Amino acid sequence: MRLDKYLKVSRLIKRRTVANEAADAGRISINGKVAKASASVKPGDKITIAFGDKELNVEVLSVAETVKKEDAKLMYKEI
Repeated sequence: MRLDKYLKVSRLIKRRTVANEAADAGRISINGKVAKASASVKPGDKITIAFGDKELNVEVLSVAETVKKEDAKLMYKEI
């Protein structure tokens, strides 16, 4: 699954366009490497998102095309 879509479906970032802009600005990395919005995400990957002066580190647990709002947190684990 594409990185921008995963971030939206998992509700780590609210909108896909915002995820695209964050990736284009180099604020998102997968497994320590800066990632583009089109990068592939798979279970086991570690994603780091820079929000201003904070960083969010998560590990991908599952990848699904659609998820209910209450199940979105089951797609990742904060590390």
